Amino acid sequence: MDGVILSGARTLPQAELMQRVLKAASGFRALGIGEDDAVALFLRNDFAFLEAAMAASYVGAYAVPVNWHYTPDEAGYVLRDCAAKALVIHADLLPRIAGAVPAGVRVLVAATPPEIRAAYGIAEAAGRVAQGQTDWDAWVAGQAPTAAPPTPPRTSMIYTSGTTGRPKGVKRQPQTPEMQKVMAEMVSTIFDIRPGEKIRTVVTGPMYHSAPNLYGLVAARDGGFTILQPRFDPEELLALIERHRITHLHMVPTMFVRLLKLPDAVKRKYDLASLRFVVHAAAPCPAEVKRQMIEWWGPVINEYYGATETGGVVFHSSAEALAKPGTVGRPHRLGIVKIYDDAGNVLPAGQIGEVYLGLEGWPDFTYHNRDGERRACERDGLITAGDVGYLDADGYLFLCDRKKDMVISGGVNIYPAEIEAVLIGMPGVKDCAVFGIPDEEFGEALAAHVVGEVSAEQVKGYLRRHVAGFKVPKLVEIAKELPREDSGKIFKRKLREPYWQSAGRQI
Repeated sequence: MDGVILSGARTLPQAELMQRVLKAASGFRALGIGEDDAVALFLRNDFAFLEAAMAASYVGAYAVPVNWHYTPDEAGYVLRDCAAKALVIHADLLPRIAGAVPAGVRVLVAATPPEIRAAYGIAEAAGRVAQGQTDWDAWVAGQAPTAAPPTPPRTSMIYTSGTTGRPKGVKRQPQTPEMQKVMAEMVSTIFDIRPGEKIRTVVTGPMYHSAPNLYGLVAARDGGFTILQPRFDPEELLALIERHRITHLHMVPTMFVRLLKLPDAVKRKYDLASLRFVVHAAAPCPAEVKRQMIEWWGPVINEYYGATETGGVVFHSSAEALAKPGTVGRPHRLGIVKIYDDAGNVLPAGQIGEVYLGLEGWPDFTYHNRDGERRACERDGLITAGDVGYLDADGYLFLCDRKKDMVISGGVNIYPAEIEAVLIGMPGVKDCAVFGIPDEEFGEALAAHVVGEVSAEQVKGYLRRHVAGFKVPKLVEIAKELPREDSGKIFKRKLREPYWQSAGRQI
């Protein structure tokens, strides 16, 4: 079954998808939406997401995916900042943010499909389009396909996570044919998706994030068979791989951890021989987790590193991962990576500093409504995502941690990601986060929030056997869960804030 997008029991042939894109493009133009306008998407992974994003690009507008976990205040900020002319939203999500939708924004409501309702425990009635609302499906069906040619395409305008202050929209310039070639080369390198070569894939991550957004849109347009998984479930993914002979996947390390926690009997139950290319990114992957995944799934595990602003710059294969444990790879043909100290000097191999990267020929960008803020993250035309790391003598990049997450305790730099990589391997630990809290004597101390069937003393004892004493957290809290996004990224700011606020200090 090639040329099909599957979601639950629903199917959408690619030919029908493209017809609906042309109809939605016609409808957007009738609403006065055109070049450099914005269409906001407050949607989970669904056919409507693909249709609206592709139609916006067709008319030269920016699709603006909004994290559907956002509060009304957060969502309202993005809608105002991007000056959205239309909002496409799932029916069950609208009541929560309706009061934050700016006046004049045309709201198009997509019925919440049964597989998404089941995944998130949503009542059937909550997923229906209410009387008086504009039904997305009916609205699209009522349009005549546009006969106008497409405008130079825009990529989605992704709002960065906003770990400090309000998020910023990364707005890339329209793509010229030369830029499209660069985009195609990057996609073929890091996703293994090439024009004319059909893949079979599952979109596991939320498309409001940069990488799953690009991967999902390219796979739906150019792939042979694409499944939209409503919500990541490890055993369900294994079943989908076997049932549909999946060849390609895009994942994040948290998914690997959850897969590895499955009972051995469950892991042996499924035939995964169809897998050819699995790539991951978005967060550090402990070397031991990577090794175990390669042993289980075979030498199909790959990794890339980049940023919303730059695209994927660094890449490596399973063989390189085993030869260079802990690396995120080295620059591919178009990639550029340099390490700088705080004074702006380029550092030699082996020295730790802030990582800056770029991609030759990649569409240039601005931060929407914040042109001046680019200077704060740019050196010599390269951009930093705020990571600290080093290049080894062979040009392989190793990340130590996020610069903002680095803890300075008694004048010593401590990288929580190193401690987390050890802790996630502790028997009984399901999830963990290590971060800095205020300390009168040392300025900062380490705290760990751990999910699992362990005690605080067991956690400290385990770490004492595996890391230096100064890296053992002063405080260990056993938590029921950690605030993670669907992408696997953790909201460390939400964990840190109460400690710093109670001390009367800002972070």
